[in-house]
Amino acid sequence: MASDDAAAVRVVGGWASPFVMRVCVALRLKGVAYEFLQEEPGKKSELLLASNPVHKQIPVLLHGGRPVCESLVILQYVDEAFSGARPRILPVDPYDRAVHRFWAEYADAKLPTALRTLRGMIDGDKAAAAEQVAAALAQLEEAFTACSKGQHFFAGDDIGFLDIVLGSYVGWFRAAERITAQTVLDEMRTPRLAAWAARFCGHESVRDVMPDAGRLVEFGEALRAALAANANAQRM
Repeated sequence: MASDDAAAVRVVGGWASPFVMRVCVALRLKGVAYEFLQEEPGKKSELLLASNPVHKQIPVLLHGGRPVCESLVILQYVDEAFSGARPRILPVDPYDRAVHRFWAEYADAKLPTALRTLRGMIDGDKAAAAEQVAAALAQLEEAFTACSKGQHFFAGDDIGFLDIVLGSYVGWFRAAERITAQTVLDEMRTPRLAAWAARFCGHESVRDVMPDAGRLVEFGEALRAALAANANAQRM
């Protein structure tokens, strides 16, 4: 474990956020100890607002008191700031690095809104959202075949950048399955991704920070109720 640097590392976030989970997994993968500062759902602390005044969103990584914002940026920062710790998060080869970044941005473009629709967090056509998630996962199944080169993870023999990005959604895939009673990670349609997800969740850097699906469902229900109460209060 890192010592002096690790003592100065803090993560501002929320346990249910896939974007926050990414930061925690990256730090654990590098063996960097950190302090987790839980934000109260629906509220923004003074520390968060001061640390991320532009977007006012979690996660924020504080390293030596200096804030780094946005999960993909933070993953790259952790890889570089703790470059002496192995494994690497991003591929060494520039082309491989570009490919992994492409698919990470693809996942973030296609999955969050559709998953929120499936979970009932926003209004929308749930059937269309399910089709969008299925289509995106089919593309990512092909990407896994190309990127993994026959090994267990997108990054090869250990998890890396793209594993962490896509893997952060697995908890919410499982929660969406409970809410909709429909399979999201389908072993018939995307067998390689389904097997990869099980390996990812069992990884030592992941298993203690992967949210339980039942707890995520409860969190979503509580958040929906709070949002509805807020909306009713504003109309009065």
